[in-house]
Amino acid sequence: MTMHKTVQVRVDAMLDDLRTLVETESPSRDPDALTASAKAVAAILENRLGGRAVLVESAAGPHVHWTGGGDPAVLVLGHHDTVFPLGTLERRPFKVAGGYATGPGVFDMLGGLVQAVHGLATLDDRSGVEILVTADEEVGSGSSRALLEERALACGAVLVLEGAADGGALKTGRKGCGTFQVSIAGRASHAGLEPAAGVNALVEAAHQVLDIAALSRPDIGTTVTPTVASAGTLDNVVPAEATVTVDVRVESADEKERIEVAFAALAPHLDEAQIMVQGAVSRPPMPESASAELFAVAQQLLPDLEGKAVGGGSDGNFTAALGVPTLDGLGAVGGGAHADHEYLVVDAMAERANLVAGLVNVLQKKVQNETR
Repeated sequence: MTMHKTVQVRVDAMLDDLRTLVETESPSRDPDALTASAKAVAAILENRLGGRAVLVESAAGPHVHWTGGGDPAVLVLGHHDTVFPLGTLERRPFKVAGGYATGPGVFDMLGGLVQAVHGLATLDDRSGVEILVTADEEVGSGSSRALLEERALACGAVLVLEGAADGGALKTGRKGCGTFQVSIAGRASHAGLEPAAGVNALVEAAHQVLDIAALSRPDIGTTVTPTVASAGTLDNVVPAEATVTVDVRVESADEKERIEVAFAALAPHLDEAQIMVQGAVSRPPMPESASAELFAVAQQLLPDLEGKAVGGGSDGNFTAALGVPTLDGLGAVGGGAHADHEYLVVDAMAERANLVAGLVNVLQKKVQNETR
């Protein structure tokens, strides 16, 4: 099996569209910015693919949905929100130099979105193709999860446009991930006159951090990492409140359950201290079995492709958990996600665009054969 046909995608045109998206800043949780970004995404979809892109309003901002009509065959899944606050573009403008494109969001994941659109534009027949570009992936997909799960089940296969793994590898498995917040209530008192009259929430938080970190099982892929802590008001006041935020990654459903049970069972060490826990492993693990069928097709199209299981989560976790074949990491080749050195490899753009088109072409034919 080879690529569906040898059609030249125009890298200069892809870079023009990428510039448009990068320069329309789109930080998560900023509805006004995300509305402008969604309109920019919709305009590119309509310009390159024809038809109509629908803005699906949500509390997080608009999601963008486009369909080529016909029997659903494949969902091409991405997001247009980024982690960078407004004003980042002024400090780090979009630039192409030395074979790299740089700027906020080029790798995660605006470059992948542009590549997919231009790849799909090479197909004469776009029936069965759906594109969903969500507005809240970077903050947990709370407003988009139901929609993306619905469309994934309808289509029966999902291609996720997140950036590639190291070396351009596809992402064939992902850990489940979630965030917990542990809130501690103590009692304030004067730190010099009567420290024993208080209940020191900071000391209790220290005990909890050690208990929480001990839940890690890196030998089986489970990491439990306290990442943010806060406590206290003044240097002469026993802290009455403290919070600890924890990042969790797991490779199995059993570990997801173990960790959630353990957090629910956290108990205070100090008399009269109180603990409240919020959170869950909200993105279930994406097992490598979920991507096996689609990855085999991708390797037939590009025999040198590699696949890697990674620790980060994506919306592919949700679709894989439904039993829908899901292949991730089909977006930009590059690196530096969420960092100032984020970059995209320009020379890889055309190949990745054609890879998405080739996979879609195979899935279209599969559905067409099944419905005859």
